[in-house]
Formats: sequence, C-alpha cells, structure tokens
Amino acid sequence: MQKKLKWKKTFFSNLYTIYDNGKQIGELTDSLFSQTSNGKLNGKKYAFQIKSFFKQNVEIIDSVENKVVGKISYDNFMSKAKISFDNKTINSKYDDLWGAKWNLFNSEGVTVKYSSSSTGGEIDSNIDDDLLLLSGLFVSSHYWKYIIILLVIVFFSLAVIFL
Repeated sequence: MQKKLKWKKTFFSNLYTIYDNGKQIGELTDSLFSQTSNGKLNGKKYAFQIKSFFKQNVEIIDSVENKVVGKISYDNFMSKAKISFDNKTINSKYDDLWGAKWNLFNSEGVTVKYSSSSTGGEIDSNIDDDLLLLSGLFVSSHYWKYIIILLVIVFFSLAVIFL
C-alpha cells in the first residue's frame, strides 16, 4: 500500500505536524534540551526516550501501555540508524550531504522515503506502519538536534579561545 504524507514545521518550532490529504493525523514534539520526544500518529502515541546522548540509543515507548516497543541506535556519526521493533530491523540512511533526504529500508522490501526543507517535507512509503513512519521522522529530528548542540559547543569553545 503506497502512502504519501506531508509534514510541516515552522523554522524555530519544535513541533512537526503530519498531514494526510490536508487533514492533520499526527505530530512529533522534539525539544532541543529534552531527553524525551513525544509523537502521535493516527491516534497511537509514542515517546522517544534518549538513553545516552553520546552512545546514541533511544527507546521507543508506547505511551498508552507505558512499555518499550522498540529502539533506535545510531552509528558514531549519526549518519545511519537502525530502528528495531516487532522482531524486525529497519535501516536508515541519508541520501544527500545536507540531510534533506533520507530513507528507511530493509531486506524485505520496506521502503520509506523522506524529504525536507526548512519548513516541511514529505513521507512516501510502501508500508502503512505508524510507528515506523513516526520513527523515521524522529531519526532526522534527533540528527538535527545533535548537530545544533555540537555547533553551539564549538561556537562557545571558539569564543572562549579567541576572546
């Protein structure tokens, strides 16, 4: 089943709003300094709990049942991630240098393509899996949060050295 969704986010907002044919069906809230991001899609609610910032492990929690239903692990440079749930593993990788295009895939034929701009993007999927679609959006959001924090650290370190 082919699924096409759109998402919107204002430039400095931490809220991603997800739409299907113009109707809001979900959202992802990802605060810069929080260890937990909350998302919902089609009535299903999940929390993404960062367990270690530098080791880059994330637990996916079903917010209604309050139980761990999956995990996300990143490579050292956060350019690739593995999403694991329901005894399956889905890989994530960026398709361009800017992090504006990424996809989820596995050996069983699952393909989800994401594209973004500064204020929104699209999700094009051959599978209808709310947890997977939301997790893929979280992967990119977390990547950008990590990059921003690293840039702030570098900027302040340079400011201290040169001032």
